[in-house]
Amino acid sequence: MDRAGWVAYISRMDIGTRLFTYFRGRPVGSDPAGNRYFEEKRARPGLPARRWVLYAGEVDASQVPAEWHAWLHYTTDEPIPMASRKFWQKPHMPNLTGTPGSYRPPGHDYRGGHRAPATGDYESWTPGS
Repeated sequence: MDRAGWVAYISRMDIGTRLFTYFRGRPVGSDPAGNRYFEEKRARPGLPARRWVLYAGEVDASQVPAEWHAWLHYTTDEPIPMASRKFWQKPHMPNLTGTPGSYRPPGHDYRGGHRAPATGDYESWTPGS
């Protein structure tokens, strides 16, 4: 790996996290986005083993699919297989808030700032009436 590649690799994550993962982590699996999931090799007495994720790209918790989120938060003991998804389940989508792909309702400034006029079924409230 050349110097630029090494710097990019290290800058994506704190070196302490990488060392902790190398020495104390046991790989559990990965998701289709390339995020890798780990569990502590030896749990501390009386406490559950720590669980964490190393993100493939930008660090954003909304990139974690529901199957892995349940495992990370100790809802399930084992990760839910991605293959067990039902036909009606939509593919995972990260949180797009603050990006050009975010939801913008009619009348939003980025959508022209104009919304349809009221339909006439609204009656304003007047105090004392």
